[in-house]
Amino acid sequence: MRYLITGLGNFGEQYAHTRHNIGFDILDAFAESFDVAFLDKRYGFLANLKIKGKIFFLLKPSTYVNLSGISVHYWLKKLKIPLENLLVIADDIALPFGVLRLRPRGGDAGHNGLFHISQVLSTRNYARLRFGIGNDFPKGMQVEYVLGQFSPEEQNNLPDRISKTVEIIKSFGLSGIEITMNLYNNK
Repeated sequence: MRYLITGLGNFGEQYAHTRHNIGFDILDAFAESFDVAFLDKRYGFLANLKIKGKIFFLLKPSTYVNLSGISVHYWLKKLKIPLENLLVIADDIALPFGVLRLRPRGGDAGHNGLFHISQVLSTRNYARLRFGIGNDFPKGMQVEYVLGQFSPEEQNNLPDRISKTVEIIKSFGLSGIEITMNLYNNK
């Protein structure tokens, strides 16, 4: 069994560790916990590891968030991974900071990366794990907020929330989405 775990984010120093790049930070933590490195590949940076006979391919698209569908589509086809084994990790301003929500399908909720993936794959039927970043910004300042750094208090809580997200990713591959949602959603 093969899984494509895609964390959304943008490359470049100006985007490092911003709210919008939480998908990259989560995959970096996941890879680090298994001592694997990302390699620069077509349309993204890819790492892979095996857990209990299942292969997890970790993808950080290099197409920028708004064009993530190009990378996801390419790697699903190249690695021959079925759509039900795709998990996309994205930030979500509709959820309070650190709230994690796993769903088997759904809309994009205004997230340009999820929108593009759905558009390119011609379906919204793929799993997504949303990481709440909150919405504490003045009207008209959404872009600055999502491309900004986490507050000092949020940064103190990030390691715990990222660790929990890594557990969810492992459970998704080892136990399936239904069991994982029952274990972790609303916790």
